[in-house]
Amino acid sequence: MADNDTILAAATAWKGAPMAIATVVSTWGSAPRPRGSHMLVHGDGRFEGSVSGGCVESDILATAADVIAGAPFAVKRYGVEDAAAWEVGLPCGGEIAVMVQPVSAAGFDPELFDRIAEARSTGQALTVTTDLDSGTSSLRPPEGAAFVNKYDPPRRLLIVGAVQIAQALAGLARELGIDTVVIDPRERFLTEERFPHVTLDDRWPDEAVAAYAPGPSTAVVTLSHDTKIDDPALIAALKTNTAYVGALGSRRSHAARLQRLAAEGVIEADLARIDAPVGLDIGAIGPAEIALSVAAAMVGAFNKQQATV
Repeated sequence: MADNDTILAAATAWKGAPMAIATVVSTWGSAPRPRGSHMLVHGDGRFEGSVSGGCVESDILATAADVIAGAPFAVKRYGVEDAAAWEVGLPCGGEIAVMVQPVSAAGFDPELFDRIAEARSTGQALTVTTDLDSGTSSLRPPEGAAFVNKYDPPRRLLIVGAVQIAQALAGLARELGIDTVVIDPRERFLTEERFPHVTLDDRWPDEAVAAYAPGPSTAVVTLSHDTKIDDPALIAALKTNTAYVGALGSRRSHAARLQRLAAEGVIEADLARIDAPVGLDIGAIGPAEIALSVAAAMVGAFNKQQATV
């Protein structure tokens, strides 16, 4: 999940305290949160994350309190045909099943948080298996009835070109929990004042993009409108299985770009991966709206990639 960092941060901050973890283990219809979503509950009632966007959290908090007090793990089911679902506020047409475990060696082992964080920090995916008979989670392969949850690496956005659209896009990406890097060899463009709270990289784009080793959790967007900067970045990105590659420019300028990249040896199948003009067609006007269209297209690509894995 893209928002697991908040859960991991809370687990670190609350380490050693009594806790329970709630997980969406199955969904049907228009469920408000996807399978694998977590909510971490502290023994004093504090919580982080969400399993339904607010619909059933009150009931889950009560179940978590029981589990922390020593009750066995539980799987709670909510749907529009259940009176309990209406009582807790799930009349949206979806159904969900939520597992609530103690954070302990007999439930969700606290060490798993460290293992997940370690894998994410190195760009690796990690799979945790929960035995649905005992409620115990581990890294062992599943045996019998089990819930398998895959923790993907953090999403990353490489923005090439420290222009005004990039400023707006970097802000949106940060709000979406996407690790953002702005790449531009032009020193006057690439400043912390213009791009606060993001990583700045002044290497030439081909070198920088290659160094970040883009993969299924990475998007690369070129915005400089300078062929000397954008083209090498696109060539480097298209050599990898980057989830999303977008390039700013009109259809006419993109046609010329395709000719240049083809002359550099980029094959037709890779050229077809470039989203250009970049972003969803929402009739965007101005940098902020263009950035919004790019962010939407990028998130769509990430989610499509995740659904096929």
